[in-house]
Amino acid sequence: MNYTHQFLFGIYPYIALAVFLLGSLIRFDREQYSWRSESSQVLHTGALRLGSPLFHIGVIGLFFGHAVGLLTPVAVWDALGVPHGAKQLFAMVAGGVMGTLALVGLLLLLARRFANDRLRKVTTFKDKVVLLWILATLLLGLSSIVSSAGHMDGHMMVLLMGWAQHIVTFRADAAALIADAPLVFKLHLFMGMSLFVIFPFTRLVHVWSGFGAAAYLGRAFQLVRTR
Repeated sequence: MNYTHQFLFGIYPYIALAVFLLGSLIRFDREQYSWRSESSQVLHTGALRLGSPLFHIGVIGLFFGHAVGLLTPVAVWDALGVPHGAKQLFAMVAGGVMGTLALVGLLLLLARRFANDRLRKVTTFKDKVVLLWILATLLLGLSSIVSSAGHMDGHMMVLLMGWAQHIVTFRADAAALIADAPLVFKLHLFMGMSLFVIFPFTRLVHVWSGFGAAAYLGRAFQLVRTR
């Protein structure tokens, strides 16, 4: 294991998390006017009504799927009697479905944005970076399914779970667990972590508002009385 690998998968995750949290907090404190999704529907609808739901459903499914799949201790799956190979197969199928939904939605959104003159002119450099970065991350994630199909014993998945759990529990040997992982997995991890780095500087910050909006579901109905 070289120093580059140790930095990327043992130190960089904490840098990404720090930039993600502190950057989001500072932007909310100092630039609240920019804290929005910057919807372009008023300029051109196009495939937005189809592409946006597909993309968001796929991304939300991938986020929670990765969180549960990687951070649930292996001992829990063993206690439930779920074989490692079966868990890997389920992750491949679920990840493939959600990844495909997100990819199709993103391609529709990209075609809509770059095929329309008005949208193309208002698309900033940051918009282009985040859209293309997400596209590359999705393609790498879907490509990793092909690599996973070559070894269905679940061993690599267990190593990836161990890496994620060692990171969140601040254990120094996390990077060593995936030293021999295929390159496609390492690239996917790097691109995914880097999304957290660019998150506070793009329109992605509106995700925080989405979590906050969920609180409204538990509020009482507002009473409006007529005169």
